[in-house]
Amino acid sequence: MTADSGGLAGPTRPNPPGQAAERRPPPRWRSSLPIVLLITALPSAAAHDFSITDVLAIFKSDETYCVDITCDLDALALGVGSEQQPAVLAEVLRNLPPEEQSQRAANLRALIEKRVRIRFDARPAEYAVSFPDPTLPPSAAASPTFLGVTARLSGRAPREAREVVIWLSRAFGPVRLTLVHQQHGVVVRQVLGPGEESRAFRLDVPLIDAASRPEVAWQYARLGFEHILPRGLDHILFVLALFLLSVRLRPLLWQVTAFTLAHTTTLALAMYGVFSLPPAVVEPLIAASIAYAAIENVLTAEMKPWRPALVFGFGLLHGMGFAGVLTALGVPRSEFVTALVSFNAGVELGQLAVILLALAIVGWWRRRRWYRAAIVIPASAAIAAVGLFWAVQRTFGL
Repeated sequence: MTADSGGLAGPTRPNPPGQAAERRPPPRWRSSLPIVLLITALPSAAAHDFSITDVLAIFKSDETYCVDITCDLDALALGVGSEQQPAVLAEVLRNLPPEEQSQRAANLRALIEKRVRIRFDARPAEYAVSFPDPTLPPSAAASPTFLGVTARLSGRAPREAREVVIWLSRAFGPVRLTLVHQQHGVVVRQVLGPGEESRAFRLDVPLIDAASRPEVAWQYARLGFEHILPRGLDHILFVLALFLLSVRLRPLLWQVTAFTLAHTTTLALAMYGVFSLPPAVVEPLIAASIAYAAIENVLTAEMKPWRPALVFGFGLLHGMGFAGVLTALGVPRSEFVTALVSFNAGVELGQLAVILLALAIVGWWRRRRWYRAAIVIPASAAIAAVGLFWAVQRTFGL
């Protein structure tokens, strides 16, 4: 059995005269590297880990203000990811000594002061940080929590302040900002990418200009791209499964075209309220689609006639997943079509970036005889294992 067949290599035979020596496959550790990387990514691979941070800023007639930030305070206080079970985090904090609980809360206030900036007329404002949720009755909490899910920033705006700008660090991810000006009766909404500063909201006039069409297009295109890279691990793995099927370009183009048409269709239909499915149905099926595409890569190196049709069906599911994210972000009514088209364009650019990165990493070896045995099969098997894991996890809510 030769090395090209995936088994143990036999004695080395000289190449015939005039024939170039075939490059040997990369070391075994290199071919198993995709598996290691995928396994290390499992703990953070929750369904659509694209958490939206809600921020409600209220500016009152007496020149005071409060900014409520909705986030996982228990996770921030413990320095862990928000994908952990809320009940477990709350229990850990509850079992700490009282003095350490107070210290954790004080450290969290200092952390928020570093990660959130409020500026009036370009000058940073001072504010007090409090956690009002623990004062609520237990029945009012959506899930078990110790510190709650609301960080309240309270302060007083400088007299004669003309405008305000709000910024949250990238640690909070995408932000859905709502600003309320009580004196003028104005409510303004803006979606911010991770680490993006809000536009300047006017406080001295009764009208606040909405974002322009180019601003909306840029915001939602960037959010669509970031939903794929770096946050959409499930969509990344599905695109990689399409990429790994064949070394030829035509099968990849057929699959990507089918996938694009499908998810564009359901994204539009779902956003217009024509058709949608609940996330509890969509998310396990997306995971199953990843597993199926990867398993078929292991079984065959050629695109079967049914593969584009199946990819189209899988694309319909992924489109509903994209719609769920876009719905959570919110879309301005005045620029609905612009936001929808721009978000989808960002998704397409993200998928193209995944394919280009894959070509840059393994494209040099796609024509080697050992490419399938050393790269396609191990990587596809790893992707299939992750997809099956997510399918079980999302189906049973583990």
